[in-house]
Amino acid sequence: MDLSNLKPAEGSVKNQGKRIGRGQGSGKGGTATRGHKGAKSRSGYSKKLGFEGGQMPLQRRVPKFGFTNINRVEYQGINLDTLQQLVDDKKIKDTVDFEILFANRLAGKNDLVKIMGRGELKAKLKVSAHKFTASAKAAIEAAGGEAVTL
Repeated sequence: MDLSNLKPAEGSVKNQGKRIGRGQGSGKGGTATRGHKGAKSRSGYSKKLGFEGGQMPLQRRVPKFGFTNINRVEYQGINLDTLQQLVDDKKIKDTVDFEILFANRLAGKNDLVKIMGRGELKAKLKVSAHKFTASAKAAIEAAGGEAVTL
């Protein structure tokens, strides 16, 4: 090593980047690389979400239709074949309640649960949920189980 091949340690010298708007002598003064006039040249400019340069934006071009009922109650549907699968995997023994469904990620903590009748249930289960379809209730009771409405 000698004076001809000295260089700073790796990562110790950082490139500072352009110094914009620091006077004419810098070569980046005047408009400070923003061009002339227009919203983008001004301070405090921020583009609105969905702005299309003054063209009518998509969310205003597309017509609105339909109706959303604010009193609608949404249920998380769980089918009998899903419950039978849990029994087969030995994740549940004889009772199915909200805690078990939540633990197995079949329902969120604020969900209302509705048991539905797809598939067949062989195991004898005591199932508690917020709602049951008629076919699900019949299938649970036919298997010797019990359907408890919360």
